[in-house]
Amino acid sequence: MAGLATSFGSGAMTNSIAEVEFNDVLFIIGSNTTEAHPIIGNKMKRAATVHGAQLIVVDPRRTELAEYATIWLRLHPGTDNALINGLMHIIITKGWADRSFIAERCEGYDDLWEVVKKYTPEVASKISGVPVEQMYAAAELYAKTKKAGIFYTLGITEHTTGTNNVMNLANLALVTGHMGIENAGVNPLRGQNNVQGACDMGALPNVFPGYQSVADPKIAETFEKAWGCRLNRNKGLTIPEMLDGAAEGTVKAMYIMGEDPVLTDPDSNQVRRALANLDFLVVQDLFMTSTAAYADVFLPAACYAEKDGTFTNTERRVQRVRKAVPPPGRCRPDWEIICELSRRAGYPMDYTHPEEIFGEMRRLTPSYAGMTYRRIDRAGLQWPCPTEDHPGTKYLHQGVFPRGKGLLQGIEHEEPAELTNEEYPVLLTTGRKLIHYNIMTPYSDNLLTLDPKERAEINPVDAAKIGVGGDDEIRVTSRRGSVVTKIEITDKVPPGVLFMTFHYKETPANELTNAAYDPIAKTAEYKVCAVKIEKYLPAGRAEKEAEKEQEAVV
Repeated sequence: MAGLATSFGSGAMTNSIAEVEFNDVLFIIGSNTTEAHPIIGNKMKRAATVHGAQLIVVDPRRTELAEYATIWLRLHPGTDNALINGLMHIIITKGWADRSFIAERCEGYDDLWEVVKKYTPEVASKISGVPVEQMYAAAELYAKTKKAGIFYTLGITEHTTGTNNVMNLANLALVTGHMGIENAGVNPLRGQNNVQGACDMGALPNVFPGYQSVADPKIAETFEKAWGCRLNRNKGLTIPEMLDGAAEGTVKAMYIMGEDPVLTDPDSNQVRRALANLDFLVVQDLFMTSTAAYADVFLPAACYAEKDGTFTNTERRVQRVRKAVPPPGRCRPDWEIICELSRRAGYPMDYTHPEEIFGEMRRLTPSYAGMTYRRIDRAGLQWPCPTEDHPGTKYLHQGVFPRGKGLLQGIEHEEPAELTNEEYPVLLTTGRKLIHYNIMTPYSDNLLTLDPKERAEINPVDAAKIGVGGDDEIRVTSRRGSVVTKIEITDKVPPGVLFMTFHYKETPANELTNAAYDPIAKTAEYKVCAVKIEKYLPAGRAEKEAEKEQEAVV
């Protein structure tokens, strides 16, 4: 994206986690880092409190990092591109752009400016809700500071414009020359511990391991020779496309491993209908999840501490994972299950240890070629690591981009797929909370004791409108579903915005969210959907309330 496919196409950080503390400016957008990525979040706080870094935090919610920020830009949900364009307009017109970097390492500047020139600070402010003076302050601080890095997560990507959001952040980094140097770059923080490794190894519909295109005949032939079979050279389906196919009856079977789409995918009721329409469903997981309830076959897997192998983290670091305890009962490591299924299906996989699989991976994945179990034994290595004497790559794009020059592209602001109206006047946005990092933590009795129920964040203005207090519950309804939740009345969210997490199966927030998705990445728009809210009273309590009202009238 924006000509930097090696890093952004794979969602990897251009720079390293250790660099975070020593950035002079951290531009954090769409990321509640201290809760969703607490280790990196702690480094951001240390950068501010110990090393004097200045934080620019862009978020509709007043997150913990907003308290550490020099500048907090509270934008309207779904207006990121308008804001980014406004910042670039200021940077270019004030002469703060890095003209030598643009001339030497970029192309497409004129196309970028054709779009950006329309987004004056006043125009961008009207769309985003961010005051003009704050935009000037943020633009100057970011542009004039050499060691300035951008950090983003799902608040940028979980939109129908997610790909464009990422591309525009790349534009911002390129026009200021914040790329190819230490303590800078564009740094997406991956959502789970081995998302990066899964993508690196081809768990995507259009690539083999190492982001090598399935449509390239030479690449396909290499893998066919290594694996001794003919491979499908057609692009596969994304998750939304698979679920749509299941609902329509064109996808007949699914094998879901380590994923709980009933709880985590948008429009959960439609997900349930799609899974119920399958002819055959296999679920491989640690627990009997909400999705496992629809499975014809359930395969019990081992957790991270019950197996050997490698994980690749958000900074591209490949690390060893070592078995600490044996898997319980009939649970088995994922690789063993896959090998056994493959053998029974007629294609023998005769691996005896994950190190053998890793050896094959590095032979077929150029960015992993220089790694061995011996070399990654202690601290791991960051890809690209093309040879066994290569030290790994701390930060990307030093001197040159994979395509030669970085491509600047003008990105227009587009409205979210669903906006508020009279019937659905509140914007719902979703995310994570620290105690329940993801969907598996509610299976922990200890963590449930600490935080047993969902508490939707609602602004005092909205709470007063529907007459609720801190001990009350509300019903939240969208065009797709309805849930009941306890609340926290707080100014962390602005009026007109409601925040919920997706951790609790008793309060499945994704029954509400919109399945509209980005046309390129196919990522759904979890961060913006229209809902209505009302005070919820259980049947017995509702009757008593009605009696009280009647007595008052009498």
